[in-house]
Amino acid sequence: MCEWTKKHGGLKGMNQLAENKANLVYETIDQSNGFYTNSIEKNVRSRVNIPLRIVTNGTVNEKLESVFLSEAVKSNLIELKGHRAVGGIRISLYNGISLEETNQLVQFMRTFQQNNKQD
Repeated sequence: MCEWTKKHGGLKGMNQLAENKANLVYETIDQSNGFYTNSIEKNVRSRVNIPLRIVTNGTVNEKLESVFLSEAVKSNLIELKGHRAVGGIRISLYNGISLEETNQLVQFMRTFQQNNKQD
């Protein structure tokens, strides 16, 4: 693990990568005009586990969250189901998740929103 960490920029590099990945996801949530919501205050948001909900017409849309999860699996984006106690969607950005993989997830989220937005 130490060699892998060194290869990826050491602790400083890993810290920056974690920050970059989390920023990509949070920007997507924050710029979704309420389609994706995250109720965690910005100053205490996790860079590793990011919970979110899909909201349409002012309420959580569990059916659409289920569709999101199914389509995500078809796009090889796995293990996004939220914790069984709270539901929703949970994005885990562990060290082994690359920036490229995070970009794929963000693009999926944007496309999903575009295809499922409610007027």
